[in-house]
Amino acid sequence: MELEYDLLVVSAADAGDDDPLFQAGTAAFEAGDTAAQAAALKGHASAVLRYVSDRFAVSSRGAACRPAQVGDATIGEREGVPYADLLLDWTCPERADEHVVRSGLFPDGEGYVKGTKTIVTYEIDGRSGSAALDAANPSFSTAQTWYQRFGEFFLLGAEHLLTGIDHILFLLALIAGSRRLREIVLAATSFTLAHSVTFMLAALGLVEVPAVIVEPIIALSIAVVAGWHLWGIWRRGEHAADLETAGRGHFSLDRAGWIRLGVVFCFGLVHGLGFAGALGIDEAWSWTLLWSLLVFNVGIEVVQLTIIAVVFPLLFVLRRRAPKAGLWATGVVSAGVSIMGLVWFVQRVSGS
Repeated sequence: MELEYDLLVVSAADAGDDDPLFQAGTAAFEAGDTAAQAAALKGHASAVLRYVSDRFAVSSRGAACRPAQVGDATIGEREGVPYADLLLDWTCPERADEHVVRSGLFPDGEGYVKGTKTIVTYEIDGRSGSAALDAANPSFSTAQTWYQRFGEFFLLGAEHLLTGIDHILFLLALIAGSRRLREIVLAATSFTLAHSVTFMLAALGLVEVPAVIVEPIIALSIAVVAGWHLWGIWRRGEHAADLETAGRGHFSLDRAGWIRLGVVFCFGLVHGLGFAGALGIDEAWSWTLLWSLLVFNVGIEVVQLTIIAVVFPLLFVLRRRAPKAGLWATGVVSAGVSIMGLVWFVQRVSGS
């Protein structure tokens, strides 16, 4: 099990009323001393194991399997954040073809974090797969069908985009700045291809970029894409929605359209790293994990295309019937999105 170190320390200390664990663990975390962090977990191994085993359980045919810790906890790191690595061995009463895994780690009721998701990858007696557990779906069975497992990752991807206001604002900036249907289609396709590549590479551990770099760039990308449209309005006024040339061939894009497409693709690469960070998967390559990640990505795309299908036609109709109102509407949206992106950029760079 790989658990965020500082969260594990405060949760285990609070649950076990173990103030010495909190004091030693917090001091080691603030000092960035990995040796001291490992020592704190080792010195309070029983409290840590009790917390984890009470909230993460494996059962076989309705009977609970008994967990035992193998060796001492070690400290790893992901995106600059220390993680506690615990190796646990569950002994089940009897051999069975089906196991049920349940997670209630770091619940909302503790008050430290909200909406925790536990990503599980498993290989038990020839069965392998992945599952995403949260408060709404706290358990899964290794006997579940492939479409049940992947359905969880589809919903996880859809939920991630819907709850990720920064990615939604980026999409709205793309829609507002697209002058023709082909532009938003190509922009969305470019964004999809770009973030799919880096998402898969990062989620499989083949590319690693610290969140302190990724998150500010994502915020900046929102401001830049939205600001691009504002600059076009300032430069061309009422003709901002017109193509600069006839746009023959090459998907009928003019020079500005192609430049914008390249910018969107580059920012899409960065957004893919952000999508992967949401899953927090760092596992060895497997086809099962790969398909789970693909389904997560499909969930993102379905929501993205749905937003485009709803918003762009409304904007298109407004531009046709009332060009000035349409220009003002896209300008206001772009201005708001751009300001929000700049605010987030400053906050993420400053760490506030």
